[in-house]
Amino acid sequence: MDMSKQNILQKIEESGVIAVIRLNSSEKLPQIIDALAKGGVRALEVTMTTPNAIEIIQEASKNLSDDFILGVGTVLDQETARMAILAGAEFVVSPVLNISLIKMVNRYGKVMISGAFTPTEILAAWENGADVVKVFPATALGTKYFKDVKGPLPQVKLTPTGGVSLDNTAEFIKVGASCVGVGSALLDKKMIEENDWDGLTKLASMFRAEVEKGRN
Repeated sequence: MDMSKQNILQKIEESGVIAVIRLNSSEKLPQIIDALAKGGVRALEVTMTTPNAIEIIQEASKNLSDDFILGVGTVLDQETARMAILAGAEFVVSPVLNISLIKMVNRYGKVMISGAFTPTEILAAWENGADVVKVFPATALGTKYFKDVKGPLPQVKLTPTGGVSLDNTAEFIKVGASCVGVGSALLDKKMIEENDWDGLTKLASMFRAEVEKGRN
């Protein structure tokens, strides 16, 4: 799959939801991806805290449809980003601001979602080439913080991660988030353990509905 950076970014924003996963093995990943896609969530971030994350990305990226975007998360350095991109990651997410990491991802023409917390960090990430700035941890700050930051920095694309749920997704989108990053609130461990793929699809479609509610 050879997509332009703009194309990758557009697909992530259209989805409005990045599912964030920490897995013990890649065994159920095809079913998870299929269930998410059926529910309209078309971006999945495999975190580097997952054992064998690079191998999982490499394996999963071989059989992906053209409208599903696979990325890597919890990336702290350039070397990890490069390995993940070569394995097939289309976007890179970091919980922190690392300018050399942003530049590395840009060099490969992939989407960079850089972590930041303060307005100074948010602007620094954006000015140094981040495509989207991930406000982390978003729970500590809430939707009002997004609204306050978007006032003086309307040009910056923001996404919240940490504590995003069905209850606050629409509000985050309403106050200016380009998309939301959702972990266990979407990738329900019990559903995955019990192979409840219909339940996962339903949950994904509920998150998508909240995104649309926030945009209207």
